[in-house]
Amino acid sequence: MQITTTLSSAPVDDARLAEILANPGFGTNFTDHMLTVEWTPADGWHAARITPYGPITLDPAAAVLHYAQEVFEGMKAYRHDDGSVWTFRPEANAERMVRSSERLALPVLPVDDFVQAVDALVEVDQRWVPTNPDGGEKALYLRPYMFASETFLGVRPAEHVTFMVIASPAGAYFKGGVKPISLWLTEEYTRAGRGGMGSAKTGGNYASSLVAQREAYDNGCDQVVFLDGQDGKYVEELGGMNMYFVFDDGSIVTPEIGTILEGITRASVMEIAGKMGHPVTERKFGIDEWREGVASGRITEIFACGTAAVVTPVGTLRTKDGDSPAPASTELTMKIRQALVDVQFGRADDTFGWMHRVV
Repeated sequence: MQITTTLSSAPVDDARLAEILANPGFGTNFTDHMLTVEWTPADGWHAARITPYGPITLDPAAAVLHYAQEVFEGMKAYRHDDGSVWTFRPEANAERMVRSSERLALPVLPVDDFVQAVDALVEVDQRWVPTNPDGGEKALYLRPYMFASETFLGVRPAEHVTFMVIASPAGAYFKGGVKPISLWLTEEYTRAGRGGMGSAKTGGNYASSLVAQREAYDNGCDQVVFLDGQDGKYVEELGGMNMYFVFDDGSIVTPEIGTILEGITRASVMEIAGKMGHPVTERKFGIDEWREGVASGRITEIFACGTAAVVTPVGTLRTKDGDSPAPASTELTMKIRQALVDVQFGRADDTFGWMHRVV
């Protein structure tokens, strides 16, 4: 793509930026610029540009506001100790957006163009990528997304689509150290069904999870876990994370894909665990197997993973019929987590070839 750049005339000053990067939180502060590319059937992808960050204008009849035709990605840029800036498996995010776009009847942005677009914004706003002199986990969160921007109320795939990338510095997901999260089992709501959008990264999946997530909060839990929509007995995923179950023989099971999101972190964990000598099997995994496995001691660890939290141990499972206790250990969970974080931040050799240098 040919990308034009218009720099902000009023970037955040250095003193304010230092304050933000010292305690960035998540998703509350945004960099000085954003990237936009547009698509129409006649012109394809065109008008790629980096401009100062700011509000966008949408017609009240923009298709995305009525029919939710949109997809997005979540990824991070990491500053290594030598000052260089890297992203983690960006081509995998690009490939997943291709699959999501096809499911939502959106135009496909080529993988190379996706990576180029993300790189371009990171390069322009590289001063926003935090440092971690104390060995922390601050990074620049990147949000590429695509939506139907056509002014049209008919129900059909949009013929004007906008792709954008914005960025926001993010602190470590766990303040005060990693600790097991408690889960609420929802037996009323499901996340996705056969033939649905479960494997696409689209906002509608997250919107449908919020009522169950509120139910989890109301029951004193951190996250909600969903069962399958057909039989109501197989574990799928959390509201925004994939799951793993570690057995006493060292083997690991993760729910099979199809109606769940094929996470980038999920795939990376599978490779790391395998290299450590812990084979990972993808299969249906019943909620009864969870309860019985923890009670008998066969399941020794449970963990979840995603871009924001990386890897987190799972503790108590709470249901309307009572609680299942936390598994006995978090040892392998934390080893896998540390191995992944060390690669991302350049503290270990990238033997997998996952890191992509931007600056």
